[in-house]
Amino acid sequence: MKLSAPKKWVWWLSLILALIGVVGQMDVFPALQPLAFFVLLVGFILLALANLLKGL
Repeated sequence: MKLSAPKKWVWWLSLILALIGVVGQMDVFPALQPLAFFVLLVGFILLALANLLKGL
């Protein structure tokens, strides 16, 4: 399996989603807590797909 580096915008987007998920779990913004795990999961899945698919 050949991996490729993600584009900068995908990397930044996944980083922002991961940070939102972590901050949401820490109960800084109570409205984010129910969705925090899923936002974090989406960020990491996006990063994994960007590594697996060329051009993303």
